[in-house]
Amino acid sequence: MPVLHDIFDQPVTLPAAALGHWNDTARAFLSHGAATPVHLGRLLDAAPDHASGHALKGLFMALLGRREGMAVAEEALAAAKRGEGNGRERALTASLERLLAGDYDGAIGALEAVLAEAPGDTLLMKLCHAIRFVIGDAVGMRASVERCLPAHGEDHAGRGYLLGCHAFALEETGEHGAATRAGHRALEIAPDDAWGLHAVAHVHDMTGDAAGGLGWLDGREAVWAHCNNFRFHVWWHRALMLLDLGRLDEALATYDAQVRAEQTDDYRDIANATSLLSRLELEGVDVGERWVELADLSERRTEDGCLIFADLHYMLALAGDHRPDAADRLAARIASDAGRQDGVAARMAAPGMDAARGVAAFGEGDYDTAFAALSRARPYMPDAGGSHAQRDVFERLCIDAGLRAGRLGETEALIADRTARRGGTEDNYAASRRQKIAAAQKHVFRGAATG
Repeated sequence: MPVLHDIFDQPVTLPAAALGHWNDTARAFLSHGAATPVHLGRLLDAAPDHASGHALKGLFMALLGRREGMAVAEEALAAAKRGEGNGRERALTASLERLLAGDYDGAIGALEAVLAEAPGDTLLMKLCHAIRFVIGDAVGMRASVERCLPAHGEDHAGRGYLLGCHAFALEETGEHGAATRAGHRALEIAPDDAWGLHAVAHVHDMTGDAAGGLGWLDGREAVWAHCNNFRFHVWWHRALMLLDLGRLDEALATYDAQVRAEQTDDYRDIANATSLLSRLELEGVDVGERWVELADLSERRTEDGCLIFADLHYMLALAGDHRPDAADRLAARIASDAGRQDGVAARMAAPGMDAARGVAAFGEGDYDTAFAALSRARPYMPDAGGSHAQRDVFERLCIDAGLRAGRLGETEALIADRTARRGGTEDNYAASRRQKIAAAQKHVFRGAATG
């Protein structure tokens, strides 16, 4: 079989008739396109013995963070091992095998070894980016992308998507101006790069510029309309901007119309939904019965144990709907998993156990326990994965627990630390909590004076 090269000029051991399906799968994955599984299915139909096609399927399934998906990923791994391939293709199989073993570093390392020799491989770059996102490795994410930058010249087919990844990594490491520039340039080159668009939305969140964030997203809906459920996440960002501006009714309407437009049990969709409802309730919004369907789904996921990020959002749902028995089962399973010896277990142990206890205690109104547990978890929360914006719901719960427990001085220090971590910009949430602390301190002072 002659050696073919894909859209990124990387060698593939495919029949010529299947090459287009490989390229379509790669492009769709890079743009978070809803058509990714369609293209992958066509690829496997055209080349049923192609190791990389099965390895990609397995990696995609493993990254979904669902127990039944892991079983499918194991089947894909077995099929990939039966095939043959070049070094790049064997690395995809090795990465999948390590990921299924809970060895995140090994999964990344298998791909990085290829990128060291072929930094123009945008597909492997994005896979590394995705795995690092799951484990919250912002520094590694940025370093990986920047090693690939010189090989992605102006005429490289993956340049726009690489810049979108760079924009996100820059934002997560505090380089907000550079992130904005990279995100804008990414969209100029790749108009369907929803990841780059969303990276700029993150900048607006981290710099307390909700109005500017709405201006950035509004009118660009076509950039994420083609996406898989990632489109719900972009709408979630818009809802957060509305919330920060005090437009609470609109934020809740966005929840119904967009964020929870499809009531799936995908952990990413549940994360969007639970974290938005939690934020709304902290602002005094009555969310009605919206917790029920989330808690029903989450209660069926208490034994998954694939990602602590998912588990903690399941806990938000169980706490939001006041299901202490289910919350206790989830907390016990997290504690049990923490005793294993793999990368998943390490994250179950810290921040998982304390964060889960804190969320559960908050739901039951035990604010002293919630504050203590969430405070212990705070230094380790990046290891739960996700982004600054996603993890901020746990920051807010910790701060509000401190307020409600009367731990005013400690809570004020947490707000200051949160603001410093966000580049020194105080958003409306921080400002409103400072006002509450000031009012509470004034009340305490008056009480002492009159006593």
